[in-house]
Amino acid sequence: MSALVDGYDAAFFDLDGVIYLGPEPVPGASGVLADVGRRGTRVMYVTNNAARPAQVVIDQLRGLGFAADPGNVLTSAQVAAAMLPKELPAGAKVLVCGSANLAGLLEQAGFRIVASADDRPDAVVQGYDPDLSWRRLDEATLAIQNGARWYATNDDASRPTDRGLVPGVGGQIAVVATALGGEPVTFGKPFRPMLDEAVRRTGAAHPIFVGDRLDTDIEGANAAGMDSLLVLSGAHGKHDLVRASAEAQPTYIGRDVSALLEPPRVARLRDGRAECGGEVAAARAGRIEFAEPPAGSSRQLDALWAATRLAWLDPSLDTGPALAQLDQVP
Repeated sequence: MSALVDGYDAAFFDLDGVIYLGPEPVPGASGVLADVGRRGTRVMYVTNNAARPAQVVIDQLRGLGFAADPGNVLTSAQVAAAMLPKELPAGAKVLVCGSANLAGLLEQAGFRIVASADDRPDAVVQGYDPDLSWRRLDEATLAIQNGARWYATNDDASRPTDRGLVPGVGGQIAVVATALGGEPVTFGKPFRPMLDEAVRRTGAAHPIFVGDRLDTDIEGANAAGMDSLLVLSGAHGKHDLVRASAEAQPTYIGRDVSALLEPPRVARLRDGRAECGGEVAAARAGRIEFAEPPAGSSRQLDALWAATRLAWLDPSLDTGPALAQLDQVP
């Protein structure tokens, strides 16, 4: 049976939790991606991080053993710079509520960068900036009140760090929204512009998106009409998966990116039962149970996928017993 990736002409990858975990690569990931490329599938790295220049991302990936260059790295700041010329006239004044990287890209795109609402900007663009001042948020809020159009590179509520989660640009957007109401036009995942730009840059006809978050990666893939692989090496795990909304349900699951080189995991559903790779989950008395305890860690994902597909069909089913069994698999 052919590998999952063989059915796709491009594979788009989120970074943290998928390619690397903090400062370290996901074990074996660089070899997997090299093999994906050798099979003729185009690889592109897609990140919502708007603060870092693409070259910094490229240098980090290369340092971890991945093949990266300006042609296969896409940031939400780059997407904003590519999309805004379709929204605003050349030379329009833009107040940037974000990093120097974002301001520089927008300036290269032909916009005049201003710092005050008194400059009567045509647009406000928000992006993550760890050094953002409250005064700059004031200027953004005043400019929007004065008629400036409101945009954001992405709306991630949090950012993972080696010390834990910290607020992302979504928190900065919420400050403005609290004062004014409404919401900006957003370019990054889960909104379509980012993955549409990835498709445009690669010329892909049938891509797959690989991510570790249901709310940005998988929901974004679904919004763009493309298949997705949720890897369990990062943010979201089995408890999140079984409760996923219809908008955030992945096409496939895998332990990590190595799932791309394995046959696709398929569950067959019939009469209140789901079977995947010999593991059977059944709905009985309002709960999901396994016909037999999962046979070991190598079969755990098959069992999880069977239970998940039943849970999606009937969200009222209690998944607790099945997940508890999976937690006990050595």
